[in-house]
Amino acid sequence: MFTSKARNYITKILVDCMFFGGIAACIALPFIMPWLLRFIGHSADVRLVYTVILLTSGIAAVYIVYQLKRMFKTLVGGNPFVAENVTALRHSAVASAVIAAVYLVRLFMWFTIAAAIIVVIFALLSLFSLTLKDLFKQAVAYKEETDWTV
Repeated sequence: MFTSKARNYITKILVDCMFFGGIAACIALPFIMPWLLRFIGHSADVRLVYTVILLTSGIAAVYIVYQLKRMFKTLVGGNPFVAENVTALRHSAVASAVIAAVYLVRLFMWFTIAAAIIVVIFALLSLFSLTLKDLFKQAVAYKEETDWTV
């Protein structure tokens, strides 16, 4: 099977940067929140709500990237159709649904077009991940069946 080593290496670097950058952003968020609120012109009384929204969605996003890292290892290893990837896709779907739910609640507090778009995107991502999970689950079953017949 043909694989592009350069493409895989670049993708791994980008995923690692997103993962560690996301962790750093989640850790730094409570400390930079006062400056961020002043920058966008909000009062300090919404600091806790904004921090909870951003931290919850940030942690869920980092978790999605972590699941992507796990799946990428099996792809580079040459065996992507394994049960671990089915589980990773299901976990990614749940994390995406959490982000969509958090921003759906946010819509009722402060409606913005961006928040509405985030709800739609992550709801679709959740459904897409569940569809891919079912696809991978079927591929794993076919693979195991052919492994037993050979």
